[in-house]
Amino acid sequence: MSHSSKTDLKNLTQEELVTFVESLGQPAFRGRQILAWIYRPGVTDFSEMTDLAKEFRAMLPQHAYLSRFEDPVIEKSVDGTVKFGFSLDDGRMIESVFIPEEERNTLCVSSQVGCAMGCRFCLTGSMGFTRNLTAAEIINQVCAVRDYALETGKGRLTNIVFMGMGEPLANMDNLLDALSILTEQRGLDFSSRRITVSTCGLVPQMIRLGKETNVNLAISLHAADDKTRAAIMPVNDRYPIDELIAGCKQFPHKKRQRIMFEYTLLKDINDSDENADQLAVLLSHIPCKINLLSMNPAPGSPYTSPPRSRILSFQKILRDKGYSTFIRQSRGADISAACGQLADKKRK
Repeated sequence: MSHSSKTDLKNLTQEELVTFVESLGQPAFRGRQILAWIYRPGVTDFSEMTDLAKEFRAMLPQHAYLSRFEDPVIEKSVDGTVKFGFSLDDGRMIESVFIPEEERNTLCVSSQVGCAMGCRFCLTGSMGFTRNLTAAEIINQVCAVRDYALETGKGRLTNIVFMGMGEPLANMDNLLDALSILTEQRGLDFSSRRITVSTCGLVPQMIRLGKETNVNLAISLHAADDKTRAAIMPVNDRYPIDELIAGCKQFPHKKRQRIMFEYTLLKDINDSDENADQLAVLLSHIPCKINLLSMNPAPGSPYTSPPRSRILSFQKILRDKGYSTFIRQSRGADISAACGQLADKKRK
């Protein structure tokens, strides 16, 4: 019997697993039991799930399977960043990036093959859009890199950011299922506070995310006026800045939670003192922090990064106005793992 007619249990949330085992004539608690097994490091087979009834264990493989990513293409950066290329069943490839830091180990995951948003300074955007990832394909990135980090002595994964390939909120249902599995105690048991979902500004989905989860929100802003933003981010025609900011004000904040605004500095486009002043006014009524990024080179891109001194002046203006403003160090640029550099390159 081929996989096609079987259910990949890694696509199922706890509720869905319960429904699935009940459809096989089993009691609900078996679904919760299975969930506790699926995400244990090293468990790949139903036969290893020792507290399930023998008959049930024997029956499962006829109806279900556990997908996993194997043999990724691995590239290591001089700064410790590791990029993974995972092959999907349809032959496509997605990339995830492991970023070790002193206090944490962060994994940057992809949510789509390609991206339909077409931001001008992003390599994934120039690939165009192929398809959404399933919940299992999102989750399997986390499982594979968690196992890699444990096996190579890098410790455990602490943080997950949805900042890889794709617009997460354009893949909303699968994203919400993946978040449910990630934060479920019997699943991967991450704290919502340690998960950040980034969007280029899909406002209705953003508000839904805030209502249905407790994860952190990051917004790719990159400009403080419509004319500049629309020129680099086509999504701005659909949800202009006023609408985006109104959505941020409506976003259901949890206690002490702040929205993170990502702002990539592009030389002579959005990096002037006036641009910094504009940004400060724009965000004045939103609990937030600001991440400044320098442009990572993409082949054939007309954009370049401003000099360090310009970035520091920009930061100072925002800090002087009371904003927590950080300059994000670019990581993994030497292996094309930095922001905006992920692409479906077929590795030789």
